[in-house]
Amino acid sequence: MKYLVGFSRIFVGFLFIFSGFVKLNDPVGFTFKLEEYFSEAVLNLTFLTPYALGFALFVVVFEILLGVMLLLGFRLKFTLWSLFLMIVFFGFLTFYSAYFNKVTDCGCFGDAVNLTPWGSFTKDMVLLVFIIILLVGKKHLKPILGSGTRRVITAMALVACALFANHVLRHLPVIDFRPYKIGDNIKEGMVMPEDAQEAVFEYAWKFNVDGTEKVIVTHGDYPSVDGEFIDVETTEIVKGYEPPIHDFTIEQNGEDFAPALLEEPKLMMIVSYDLSKSDGDAFPKLAETIVKAKEKGYKVIGMSASSPEKSAEWVKKYNLGTSFYFTDETALKTIVRSNPGVLTLEKGTITQKVHYNDLEDLRF
Repeated sequence: MKYLVGFSRIFVGFLFIFSGFVKLNDPVGFTFKLEEYFSEAVLNLTFLTPYALGFALFVVVFEILLGVMLLLGFRLKFTLWSLFLMIVFFGFLTFYSAYFNKVTDCGCFGDAVNLTPWGSFTKDMVLLVFIIILLVGKKHLKPILGSGTRRVITAMALVACALFANHVLRHLPVIDFRPYKIGDNIKEGMVMPEDAQEAVFEYAWKFNVDGTEKVIVTHGDYPSVDGEFIDVETTEIVKGYEPPIHDFTIEQNGEDFAPALLEEPKLMMIVSYDLSKSDGDAFPKLAETIVKAKEKGYKVIGMSASSPEKSAEWVKKYNLGTSFYFTDETALKTIVRSNPGVLTLEKGTITQKVHYNDLEDLRF
């Protein structure tokens, strides 16, 4: 039992620190995930949406601190019960998401590790087992270092989390796990390999045969049945390959200009998933940046999920001197964690990506 508790302590502690860190690296991304949970279609807690960023920061920092406190053996009773309650809560969320197919990725490890809904639930149940082992074998958990040292290390971890969170919120994630990081080619990210796994579906056909309902299961073919068709239920039993970038378009008036624009040798994208939620104070400096980019031969475009009327209003208000195209909001949120944010591309390859606080870092 002593060795099992020791292993559980290390496993749970480091996993909580890792899970918290990858989300703290991208708190805006985790905020989007919480907003998805709070939405009317999932938990219907829309009144919490304005506080999603605060919840996100609290959860990830608390997660890291619990991992640190467990490894140190600091305030073990509080730490163990906090771990238990947290994993039970997240276990409920992941089960709810998986069973009702509400959220396809729980965001447990940010964009670093993508888990299926049932994979997320399984992970939480495995952690629950190890945490129960820690609770049962608490007597085998011995604190390390002195009491004062444990307090200092925990406090230092809290300060480090606060400073790191402030940095990534004012700039961009230190580590970019998404398929739009510097050096990635958007065109290549949309390619479907010739040998890619195709999705496999199972079809349950319902027929009325001589007054009796009969169900015939196939993998696509319409069954030969001497009866009246009632309904068919489709289930995906093998998920097909999905390119890293699968929802990217640059549209105007219903036409997708992405193929042509991604061939531009010098392209600058102004990205704002929702102009009404963007930081208006950034746009005067952004207008100056657009002028500099055009002087250096860049084609400059805006990309937003806002209406054409809203886009035209902001272009006129801030004298941006460029037109906006429509792109899916989720795709824009994925591209850059800044509203607005700026990218430069060379024939589809991302060469620079900056937060609006770092426009002076752009090199033309």
